[in-house]
Amino acid sequence: MKVLQLIDSLRPGGAERMAVNISNSLDGKVEASYLCCSRYEGMLKEEVQMSVNYIFLNKKHSVDLKAFWKLKEFVKSEQIDLIHAHGTSWFWAVLLKLWGLEIKLIWHDHYGESEQLQNRDMKFLKPLSKYFNGIISVNNDLKVWAESNLNSPKVIQLNNFILPSDVKNPDIFLKGDATDFKIICVGNLRPQKDHLNLLRAFEIAAASNRMISLHLIGEDPGTAHSKAVLEQISSSVVAEKVFFYGTQKNIPKILEQVNLGVLSSRSEGMPLALLEYGMAALPVVCTNVGQIPEVVGSAGILVDSNNSEELAQAILRFAENNELCLIKGAELKSRISSLFGENSYRLDLLEFYNRI
Repeated sequence: MKVLQLIDSLRPGGAERMAVNISNSLDGKVEASYLCCSRYEGMLKEEVQMSVNYIFLNKKHSVDLKAFWKLKEFVKSEQIDLIHAHGTSWFWAVLLKLWGLEIKLIWHDHYGESEQLQNRDMKFLKPLSKYFNGIISVNNDLKVWAESNLNSPKVIQLNNFILPSDVKNPDIFLKGDATDFKIICVGNLRPQKDHLNLLRAFEIAAASNRMISLHLIGEDPGTAHSKAVLEQISSSVVAEKVFFYGTQKNIPKILEQVNLGVLSSRSEGMPLALLEYGMAALPVVCTNVGQIPEVVGSAGILVDSNNSEELAQAILRFAENNELCLIKGAELKSRISSLFGENSYRLDLLEFYNRI
């Protein structure tokens, strides 16, 4: 079986990282593993294994015929059997089928606003979903939604997974006092991640404990929202304790430098950052949204979204109890290692491919 992962970009993000992870994980387990990035390359390209067949289309717009023709000829020449399309890249995969290519198509739904599914745009997705041979949803809400609203015969839920890093050294060393209790949030500056809620919570917590610092890692997309977050940081009463690093390559090594992982999202699908926190044996404080409760179980503290006071108190609980940090960090690592590993994911994925 020859399998192509199709993704719009290789900038840091959950869907993008999963496309890379799957193409790497399948290498040597199928006849040939391919990865196609259609529009924007990014730092995740460096994580694609050399033995994975990679193609970049340099797509300029949604009807870029030159890029589409390049993809079509590549799929034909390589005799690819199955296209695994991530996120919005499903549209071009459908066009390949309409063009007459004999391929199977699986759509991988990573939609992050799973608490707002009633507002999802289905104008093209619903009628064209009849060309999907199968759908993979990253959480149960998305699975139920797909079964109720789309026209694909097979829908399954597969939890995300992460691959271990083989990089020896961190790209950066975190700022702040060496004695600080360091809190990290890995997430791009998008409204869904609700950094403003986290900043308010950190200000409340820092008023009680000045020996804490907050470290933010993620892409600044240059939107009005991300500018508002950065402005809020610079004007904060605890600005000297909040550090923004932008996108970084070696998250696992950076996580070795911190004491607590936090996600303050108002909505989530299946956050890979949470899996990374767990594999680093970090205790976590997260909002009770999306797939987060299933991942964390009792191995962390869950709080309501958009509740800065509750989030602050949970942060302080860990900051003032090192023993609790060690216990919950070890518990989460054990839980994620057993439930969200690469091998079990690949077996389930290959079984689904074979059913298709």
